[in-house]
Amino acid sequence: MSRRGLLPGLRSRLAAASAITVGACLALSACGGDSGSSDGTITISFWDTNASPTSTPIWQHTIQEFQRQNPKIKVKYVGIPIAQVQQKYDTAIASNAVPDVGGMSTSYLANVAGQNALEPLDDRLAGSALNGKLSASFLDLVKSAGPDGKLYQLPNTANMGILWYRTDWFKSAGLKPPTTWEAFYTAADKLTDAKDNKYGYTIRGGAGSIAQVLEFIYAQSGINMIFDAQDKTTLNDPKNVAALEKIVALYKKDTPSADVNNDYIKMTAQFDGGNIGMMQHNLGSFGDHKKALGTEKFAGTTVPAQPDGSRVIISNPIGGTSVFKAGKHKTEAWKFAEFVSGKEMTTHYNKTIGQIPANTDSAAESWVKENPTLDAAITVMNDPKTKIVQLPYYLPEFNAMTKAEAEPLFQKVLLKQMTAKEFLDQLAQKFNEAQGKYKERKDG
Repeated sequence: MSRRGLLPGLRSRLAAASAITVGACLALSACGGDSGSSDGTITISFWDTNASPTSTPIWQHTIQEFQRQNPKIKVKYVGIPIAQVQQKYDTAIASNAVPDVGGMSTSYLANVAGQNALEPLDDRLAGSALNGKLSASFLDLVKSAGPDGKLYQLPNTANMGILWYRTDWFKSAGLKPPTTWEAFYTAADKLTDAKDNKYGYTIRGGAGSIAQVLEFIYAQSGINMIFDAQDKTTLNDPKNVAALEKIVALYKKDTPSADVNNDYIKMTAQFDGGNIGMMQHNLGSFGDHKKALGTEKFAGTTVPAQPDGSRVIISNPIGGTSVFKAGKHKTEAWKFAEFVSGKEMTTHYNKTIGQIPANTDSAAESWVKENPTLDAAITVMNDPKTKIVQLPYYLPEFNAMTKAEAEPLFQKVLLKQMTAKEFLDQLAQKFNEAQGKYKERKDG
């Protein structure tokens, strides 16, 4: 799910509190719900894997509504900051201390499901009132992200990369919206006034940088697949190298020098605070920008288009919930997951944060049209000229390769301690090795 914005101090307190909560849970080796009270009430545990001031209230509302409609089921909420999710799940699985139901993203689904930790949901969905109400493409993507083609996650939201821009800045400078690469680079340069601490663009050099790097280089190069017909990655294709070189050239010229360490929180603070003209993130940023700027000072567009009007977009992770195999109350956990992906709660979640609903009844509601950026994103996604690059979430190594291993190397590229080609060559080697192992397991 999307990264939410919060002040650094609040973020630290939230992370500490979440770590204490989860740590205590793991220490007790009983993160699942209890065995039931004397009045027949069953308590299940739910892990919110994107705990933040934006996400937590959404889940609190969802839990309150679920408990109102299901008075014999209580839900124990545990909040986990997104940066700690993989570690927490791995630890919980190893210590047999998993929750009953937890937030899940296709970006780490393969790793969690690959540890035989999740309950397949195919049969449950087939017998549910939700059957036929969830986007077929979402379900296909979730199944392809797992290790064996089964449904290990019930989707409720999807994201898309967005280039957010300050409409007030563009208007003052007499610039057109950055819907083409020419318009993007022109705006990045023209909006920069370093003496006044104003920059046309911000490059995410800190945590979470690689997904956005991949998004921009593929959108610019026009290459529309991660692996070619010979199962070799296109990451270090000369067109991608040239695209990365062009983007990196903006660093400290049309971006702040602090970008080398900037994560989502810092980028958003600068964009909303009036120091940045454009920032790349996703639909999930909408709520934070709206809260800070209203609706008149910013807008969003999908990644800039090719000269012929076509676009190449990276498949963003699909969010939802999963039922854990070792949980004590799988039936009640499924009931909660089913409720989360129902029309009412899907609408509440996606309308609040501005993302694409997985529930087709929710997607047909008027609120989607009332969010121009979301409506445009859905239009682009459904445009036959749009090519979607599927990231290999099915590779168990994917998260490690694109986070802990690649992020420090990208910082070296920004600091000119490594070339763009060297960076992409190293990442390509890891991708090829992981894909080779995957094919061996699959074919063997």
